[in-house]
Amino acid sequence: MVEDSMSVSTFDIFKVGIWSSGSVDEHPIPYPFRSGEELLRMCKESGRTIADLVLENEKCWRSTYDVRAGLLAIAGAMDASIARACSIGGELHGPIRVRRRAAEQYQQLSKRGEGSLRDPLLMRDWVNLYAMAVNEENAARGRIVTAPTNGAAGVIPAVLRYYRKFVPGANEDGVVDFLLTATAICIIYGGDVSPCGAEGGVACSMAAAGLAAVLGGSNEQIENAVEIALAHNLDITCDPVEGFAQHPCIERNSMGAIKAINAARMALRRSATSKIRHRNWISCGVGTD
Repeated sequence: MVEDSMSVSTFDIFKVGIWSSGSVDEHPIPYPFRSGEELLRMCKESGRTIADLVLENEKCWRSTYDVRAGLLAIAGAMDASIARACSIGGELHGPIRVRRRAAEQYQQLSKRGEGSLRDPLLMRDWVNLYAMAVNEENAARGRIVTAPTNGAAGVIPAVLRYYRKFVPGANEDGVVDFLLTATAICIIYGGDVSPCGAEGGVACSMAAAGLAAVLGGSNEQIENAVEIALAHNLDITCDPVEGFAQHPCIERNSMGAIKAINAARMALRRSATSKIRHRNWISCGVGTD
């Protein structure tokens, strides 16, 4: 997690498994949702987007300016972890001697440029790189943002970087809304899933929600994005080789980031509400131990 002088709130519990009812109750929040159904109902009753509703809760601890500054600092830390990994080669610590690949791939892709779309799949190569880079930093004990866990910390930075680099009109307001929306989804998961085996699905659906929001999705479409992302991460076990969060964890983050982008885009094209709600997918067991 990113540490600063701010008091404890959502910034400090942006990790699955830490949130528990009553753990942060010094400032009663106006919208105490604990499920997707409650979240959508409160948004409808208040006429707010998911991001706006989470912001109102955050304002119980700090000003809008400070919330925004904190979220942009988190986004900056995510970008910094990508940049560091793209400049370091060698092997990761551990018995399986996994070779760091982000720097090499960055050099290869840089020859073509981040914004070049002559190859329609080039964007995916960049997203794969972003996620891989963050998790190489994690495996090397570098500085990352725990969102939602260390082992799944590459998905949200990769999808957020995709938004900033590949989506026309991307701006800081979008970055803030992305992270506020992702936070809402993390809060819903907090009391229902285990932090290890479930982390990939949680990260994927958080990122899908954030991206759907900044692509102009309605609250219902954001929920659909969460459902799509979660449904396609069921029963993924936590099985790191030799106990190190390297293989298959690093590549699994790249796969999760691509799934999140697909889920968001599919949700925006969907004309009907999902037949199986988000809560039902959680009860199915999203890779739970």
